[in-house]
Amino acid sequence: MPKGAGLVEIIETNNFKVKGVAEILNCEKREETGTLRMRRLRQSGSIPAILYGRGETVSLTISSRDIFNAVRHGSRIVELQGDVNESALIKDVQWDPLGDDVLHLDLTRIDASEVVDLTLQVHLVGEAPGTHHGGTLKHLLHEVEVACPANMVPEKLELKINSLELDGALTAKDIPLPEGASMLTPADEMVAQCVVVVEAEVETADDAGAAAEPEVIGRKTDDEEGGEES
Repeated sequence: MPKGAGLVEIIETNNFKVKGVAEILNCEKREETGTLRMRRLRQSGSIPAILYGRGETVSLTISSRDIFNAVRHGSRIVELQGDVNESALIKDVQWDPLGDDVLHLDLTRIDASEVVDLTLQVHLVGEAPGTHHGGTLKHLLHEVEVACPANMVPEKLELKINSLELDGALTAKDIPLPEGASMLTPADEMVAQCVVVVEAEVETADDAGAAAEPEVIGRKTDDEEGGEES
């Protein structure tokens, strides 16, 4: 496999798509810190990252192209190559305010047979019958916490809503999981429901939307980023 080539095989197992080959991230150790240095690093086509877990914590530099490929493919398990050669889990991705560019990556060491705790997106699949009877579909929970074998981490979780009738609801326990995985989010946490929306609710939602300011999930402030920068 040429340097920089990544994963690309996707395997269907028990109706879940899991990666057959981990994405490769070419990396170098770095000593430099500081906001200006990290900004120059990003401008040069690299992204700062930190590898945690068993052993020492290591500050790394990773090609932004490799990170882009991993994120685009939905990879969570990656293979580090270069100054560090280990399997790792992408624990957190910090984005710029517009959500276009990756600013920082948090990685944690893993073993293929290890069970890891992670957050996965929940996608609703199908059509709720209740919407044909005056109901409105509400997707209330977009992510859940699961414990999953590292070699069975899916790209995403899918919840079928074909049985969702008017005034019905689906909870975290209704989400199918890969073999060996378990749900950490409370089982009764509501994921989706189909209800009749009264006009007062619509007006309240509109007023709240007009007053609220957009929030960038996962964005680091300069102070937070300064945990490794000065």
